[in-house]
Amino acid sequence: MNPKTINLEFILNKISLLNDIIFFKQAALVIIYAVLAKISDIFINKVLRKIADRTRITYDNQLIDLLHNPVYWSVFCIGILHALALNADLPAYLYVITEIIKSVILLLWVITAVKVINLSFDHALVHSRRREKVGRDITLLTKKVVRIVIIVAGINWLLVIWSVNLTPLFASAGIAGIAVAMAAKDTLANFFGGVSLFMDQTFKVGDYVIIENDKRGEVMEVGIRSTRIKTRDDIMVTIPNSILATSTIINESAPVSRFRIRVPVGVAYGSDLDNVEKIILSVVSANPNVAKNPDPRVRLRAFGTSSVDFELLVWVNDPREKGLETHNLLKDIYKKFADEDISIPFPQLDVHLDPDNQEIKSRNP
Repeated sequence: MNPKTINLEFILNKISLLNDIIFFKQAALVIIYAVLAKISDIFINKVLRKIADRTRITYDNQLIDLLHNPVYWSVFCIGILHALALNADLPAYLYVITEIIKSVILLLWVITAVKVINLSFDHALVHSRRREKVGRDITLLTKKVVRIVIIVAGINWLLVIWSVNLTPLFASAGIAGIAVAMAAKDTLANFFGGVSLFMDQTFKVGDYVIIENDKRGEVMEVGIRSTRIKTRDDIMVTIPNSILATSTIINESAPVSRFRIRVPVGVAYGSDLDNVEKIILSVVSANPNVAKNPDPRVRLRAFGTSSVDFELLVWVNDPREKGLETHNLLKDIYKKFADEDISIPFPQLDVHLDPDNQEIKSRNP
């Protein structure tokens, strides 16, 4: 027998034995990782789920349901990848299988991440103390943006796994982003204006506001793009948030909902001023719509041309009652003054004729 033939057969036998050893190692690794996957499954079901059941919230139970299967299958798939990595010279078909397994793990966690984001934002939206539309809009918009970021990152990672060149894609995306930003300049300005209003808590739905000392009304809706205000004439005014973000806004409902109104009252000279003050306060105490705290106040402001000028300072619980209660107070004060014989003066013009000079002289008392 040829010695060279014997050496060749010996080498082939060694290679075959080495391959068998690697195969057994790979099989052992897969089994070990399968056991680890089962242990993780038992730990999640027996330990984490029992801990979650003791809490009053359902969020943790739902989160465990979402993460249970991805953790189990990820551990098992990582075991297969680890086993295949033992062979340095993988055949082409095994290399493709490796990339497929990596892609499956990636897609599994991308889908899970999107579900977790949906669950988290929905839970935050339901339990949020701020129920205004802008709060809901920003929460929903943030949820969509985060989902898009996760999906785009997942797609990019998938392309990296398959060794796809991303440079042309990033260049195209940059150009498209600049074009979109230029076209949506006003929309973005309104969006960030809405965000600033939400973060500053300038007003909320139901508040009475005055914008630039011009538009006054009740805030009906605060959106991500614009804010709607209903004026006293029952006209709906829509104002872009970009304008509101740079405007002077007076919130008559903040920091507390009550609103102070000032009612001017004039009486004739010679009136009993102490009695006038008591009468005005008695009218206020008889009005059930006027707030009793803080206490109503009557202040002497000036000695006018024709009257002694008082000012009544009272509070109403809702700014929308400002005009109506001013009307009611003035009417009741007028009636009470008439019952108490207190005169409310008005401007008078006396004309005197001089018969000698035929000149007209006027005197304003």
